[in-house]
Amino acid sequence: MAEIPYRSRAIQLASRLGELATAAGTFVTTAESCTGGGVATAITSVSGSSRWFGCGFITYSNEAKQRQLGVKSATLNEVGAVSAEVVSQMVAGACQASGASLAVAISGIAGPGGGSRRKPVGTVFIAWGNQVQQHAECYHFSGDREAVRAQAVDAALEGLIAQLT
Repeated sequence: MAEIPYRSRAIQLASRLGELATAAGTFVTTAESCTGGGVATAITSVSGSSRWFGCGFITYSNEAKQRQLGVKSATLNEVGAVSAEVVSQMVAGACQASGASLAVAISGIAGPGGGSRRKPVGTVFIAWGNQVQQHAECYHFSGDREAVRAQAVDAALEGLIAQLT
């Protein structure tokens, strides 16, 4: 089976992340919604990743975000799951639940349905940080569902790398 090009890129990014996390003594975790574990899959494709990655969370539903990561129901009701506030809370909750010192969280609309005028398909929020401090960004990716998810995985990994450089 031929390797999918975006997958190769994600594994390259995860490998670089591993080098930096190992050098810094940083333990990483993930909290993913629309990517369904794609970041964790790229990370665990790297041999030896257990030295700097212990677990990831796939919290696709709002209930899972609340139960596993402590996302506040009021936040979900006020701004929705696809928001800077929710991914920031996901980062804090993932660090708290895993003991990691660095996390990435992703929530978005990969399509083909689910978009709105205010949040069209391809809208993805990603946050990086720890229990105390988080930084979130909004992206607008193009393409089909898999293209949006692949771009989100790459952006998440690139942001983790940036946190360590």
